[in-house]
Parts: sequence; structure tokens; C-alpha cells
Amino acid sequence: MRSEESGVTLIELLVAAAMGVVVMGAVAMLVIGAIRDQPKISKQAQNITTARWVLARMTRELRSGIALKTATPGKVAFEGYVRHTPCGGSTPLASTASPIVCLITYECTTTACFRTEAPKGSTSGTPRQIFSGIDSSQVFTAIPSGNPTYVKITLRLPNPSGTGALTVSDGASLRNATLGY
Repeated sequence: MRSEESGVTLIELLVAAAMGVVVMGAVAMLVIGAIRDQPKISKQAQNITTARWVLARMTRELRSGIALKTATPGKVAFEGYVRHTPCGGSTPLASTASPIVCLITYECTTTACFRTEAPKGSTSGTPRQIFSGIDSSQVFTAIPSGNPTYVKITLRLPNPSGTGALTVSDGASLRNATLGY
């Protein structure tokens, strides 16, 4: 035998194989954890995206509002313009027609928010659920308290991992009310 032979001994080979198994096990645990958490992360992202869309819709309608009629932590009602007829209906107005004034109400419970359109001076209308998945009915804050023209909206979403809540908030001033239209 020559003393210059190179290679690995059986012990070195077994140690390298054991280290490879440990590394592969760690990688497998990371992949399994990521696959297990993916549905929660997707649901959370979907809830946040929907909440942002609902928030944008609410603030857009509030900005075009004429007069704030009711403002409580769980409900806001205001007169605003819509481009369909009748109030709560789905028939679009002609492009040359002026928008009609309706009473628009947003009401939130501890689990969902609803939107209702009713004719001006009436409170009857069919509530339509626009969002679910909130964990607080304390959604609206009207400022100032005497004759409010600004409404802050805060949607609290439960965190799927159970620690704290995710909050999406914005606010809007009733432009038409402050401008006197």
C-alpha cells in the first residue's frame, strides 16, 4: 500500500451522512411550516384587501355626502348622491341625468358591515352586507361632536395568529356639507 492514497474513512462518511440528514430535516420542517401557515396568511391578506376596498368606498361616498343625519360608533347615515334609480335600485341613470339624493346608511355589528340606500326622508331600504370579518362594532367617530362634518372609520380585523388585531382606518370630510351644496 502506498501512503499517498486519498479518500475518506468510513467514520467520516457516516458523520457527513448524519449531518446531511439533520440539514435536510431542518429544511423539511421549514417547508412544512410555510405550507401550513399559507392559508392563514392568504386569508389575512384577502381580509385586509377587502377592508381597504370597503374603506375606500365608504370614504368616497362620505366625501360626496350632503348632510350627516346619524353618527354613532356603529352607524353612520348621510344624504348623498347616487347614479341609479330608485334609491337602492340597480337601473343606471342616463349620462345626461342629474344624480338623485338618497339616504345612505352604513351600519356595522361585531362581525359585519351593511350598506342601505333609502329615499330621502325615509329609513326603509334593504341592507346589503358589504364586509364581514371585523371584531368590533366601534367603527365610526364623528368630529366635531356638535355638528360633525368629518367621520373617521376604523375597521378592526382579528389576527389569524391570535395576537392583537389588525386595524385599517381612514376618514372623510363631507365636502358638499362644508361647501354648502
